[in-house]
Amino acid sequence: MYKYTFLSNSPSATLALGKRIGERLQPGSLIALTGELGCGKTLLTRGICASLGVPLRQVNSPTFVLVNEYRGRMPIFHMDMYQLGAAFDAVEFGFFDYLARAEAGVMIIEWAEKISAVLPDDCLNIKFDILSARKRRLEFTTSGNKFSDLLKELSQS
Repeated sequence: MYKYTFLSNSPSATLALGKRIGERLQPGSLIALTGELGCGKTLLTRGICASLGVPLRQVNSPTFVLVNEYRGRMPIFHMDMYQLGAAFDAVEFGFFDYLARAEAGVMIIEWAEKISAVLPDDCLNIKFDILSARKRRLEFTTSGNKFSDLLKELSQS
């Protein structure tokens, strides 16, 4: 297992981190975001999408629609599982269909803890912890090799 911890002191630092991550993503990347409401999951997603060619103003939390699709240098599927009760609900709304489509792009899942039972092993998990009004701790983990180079690069910069 690979692990990396990032301390963000501001929303702009979280956005910049998202941009750095997005620059390094390859087709088939799945990012699972967990953490409480208002911790910065959508902000990080905005940064990732911006580096993939999606204007910041287009990236919004898909809480009430479940999935937003963006067109950048590759397709981006931005999901929000907040409204779901369990992994079974994700299967019902077509999660695996989106997962297949995301092989050509990037899938970012907010509230991924709700569907952890159906997530592939080789995804990038990012857990947000609120430390203060502006400070966040982001813990990155991955069990596969797909994101090991990304975590090494982040830890060296």
